Order: sequence, then structure tokens, then C-alpha cells
Amino acid sequence: MQPHDLIRTAYAAFNARDIPAVLATFHPQVRWAKAWEGDYATGHAEVREYWLRQWQELDPKVEPTGIRERADGRLEVAVHQVVHDKQGQLVFEGPVRHLYTLREGLLQQMDIEPVPSGAEPT
Repeated sequence: MQPHDLIRTAYAAFNARDIPAVLATFHPQVRWAKAWEGDYATGHAEVREYWLRQWQELDPKVEPTGIRERADGRLEVAVHQVVHDKQGQLVFEGPVRHLYTLREGLLQQMDIEPVPSGAEPT
């Protein structure tokens, strides 16, 4: 699977809450940034546990709006993120950047980079 297709597949599966489908796009030693807690979830089991815990309180939707390769080889994904709490109240809406390192054709690490206020992701 091409990297851009891998990214689109992962986001679609995440929004559908299809954890096995998302994990199929991840390297077994994935490191996933824990946006709401800090640090990383490492490996499929920790990522699954982190998401299940977060989804008890939050309902995030993430839509990629652009994908480009950086000079260092990482993929930068511009994302429009909308997060509601379980009562339907808006917690966050706006642009974020997700940075992916690929390994063996799979997503190995995801980092989050803030988007400066008023700036559109590249």
C-alpha cells in the first residue's frame, strides 16, 4: 500500500472506531503520541487501551486535509480535528499536524505538532 493510501485507510478506520483495521496499518512497535495525556502508547495493545480509555470520555473525529513528505522523510498530515465530550459539548475544533514515521511499509510513530493560531497547515 502506498503511504498516502495507508494514511487515508488509518484515518477512515479510526473515525469508524475499527481498531483492528487501524492497527493493521501500524508497525508492531508503533509509538503513538497520547495527545490528552502526554508521552506515548507503545505497541498495539497500549494504543488500543489508550483509545478505549479516551473514547469513554471523548468523541474525536479527524479528517486529513493534506499530506506531504518532509525533508527528513516523515509524512506530515494536515488534519481538521473535532472533539466532543460524551455530552456533546465541543472540546476542540481546529487544525493540527500529525507527523508519521514509516517503517517496513507501516506507520511506526505518530507525533503531534501544533499549528500556530491563524496559520493554515501546509
